[in-house]
Amino acid sequence: MRAIIKTGIVALGVALAVPLAAHRAAADETAGAYVSDAAITAKVKAAILADSALKTFEIHVTTTHDVVRLTGTVDSETMIGHATEVARHVSGVKAVHNDLYVK
Repeated sequence: MRAIIKTGIVALGVALAVPLAAHRAAADETAGAYVSDAAITAKVKAAILADSALKTFEIHVTTTHDVVRLTGTVDSETMIGHATEVARHVSGVKAVHNDLYVK
């Protein structure tokens, strides 16, 4: 009887430990992705500010899973394309979604 109880307790412990370990790994990946996204956002913002043609415009940058989204206003279609190229050339950027518009 004791052996059955011990086996049941061990089985219960394993059953609970596996999902908790998987959840912990997922949480670590999420934290790492957040840090990576924040670093990419900072690098893209710095690249835009360093570009003399773009630094005067109100361009907002967000990053999710290494995909950059640009929002805000510029003065021409040419600047929309230029902002995309500047963001695209930043290390770590997988894609750029450009939601800029001409004001």
